[in-house]
Amino acid sequence: MNFFLKAEEAESLESYLLANKYIAPDEKIVSTSVPGEGNMNYTLRIRTNFRSFIIKQSRDYVEKYPTIPAPRERAIIEGQFYELTQANAKLREYQPEINAVDVENSIILLEDLGQANDLSFLYKKEKEIDLEDLRGLIDYISELHNEFNTDKVEARITNMKMRELNAEHIFNYPFLEDNGFDLDTVTPGLQSVAMRYKSDDAFKAKVKDLSKHYLTDGKTLLHGDYYPGSWLKTIEGVRVIDPEFCFFGPAEFDISVMIAHMKMAQQDPSVEAEIMARYVEPAGFYTALMEQLVGVEIMRRIIGLAQLPLSLSLEEKESLLEEAYHLILG
Repeated sequence: MNFFLKAEEAESLESYLLANKYIAPDEKIVSTSVPGEGNMNYTLRIRTNFRSFIIKQSRDYVEKYPTIPAPRERAIIEGQFYELTQANAKLREYQPEINAVDVENSIILLEDLGQANDLSFLYKKEKEIDLEDLRGLIDYISELHNEFNTDKVEARITNMKMRELNAEHIFNYPFLEDNGFDLDTVTPGLQSVAMRYKSDDAFKAKVKDLSKHYLTDGKTLLHGDYYPGSWLKTIEGVRVIDPEFCFFGPAEFDISVMIAHMKMAQQDPSVEAEIMARYVEPAGFYTALMEQLVGVEIMRRIIGLAQLPLSLSLEEKESLLEEAYHLILG
């Protein structure tokens, strides 16, 4: 990596952009800002005297947690996702266009979708997802799953390093009896509740067995992180971002994440019913597997490191964990 992206070094950034012909000779940086709260990558909104765009760099650690190693090439994988899918008019309507990819420096340049907020506000009490947004998100993932599979496209994205990192935080870390993370610092009493599952060896074996579906290459191109943090509310409507966890795998995984987060956001049951009724299942979709993965996603978010801004009491988390437990057991 020869160039290290830093907001405070505008002159160096401008020189980098000019040298790579990402900006015109008479184009100057007017301002830089952080477009949103990100976890994985270093991301900036660049405003020039002509336009604005997003620049993103992935480093060999998680940006929010620098002590956690992460595959440096993840931004390039995200770029591959956009390059593969942006020829599809339906998908292009919902995602930013990719403008440039710098493999050597793990940098991508993306269309600026404008001032927007992600849908993490849904985790607050009594916040409801807009029906039009919900239907757009369902249509997007249906199109992705049905038009980008191994029967229709030759390209393959395995993204195994990111999957191995993610699998640790989904299927293993949350269920370790002593992982160094005191859940009582999140919600008093949660550590004791979690121990019911952390000490159940038969249950943990079931969870571990489910990880093979995630780590085995599959037929369907997945977004890989299909939850409110990857959904943007813009003035033009809902948009989908951050497919850095993408890979060809089981379609059930994306839908399980979507449904699990609607449950944790305490959305009306009609939302889940709408997802299952409107989503166009690709051939071989296995509802029972999807339900088990819903349970895993709920558990890993409540008792794992990847915490959400949930407005849930201990009792509500306990109830969700019990529901997740029974979903996993099938």
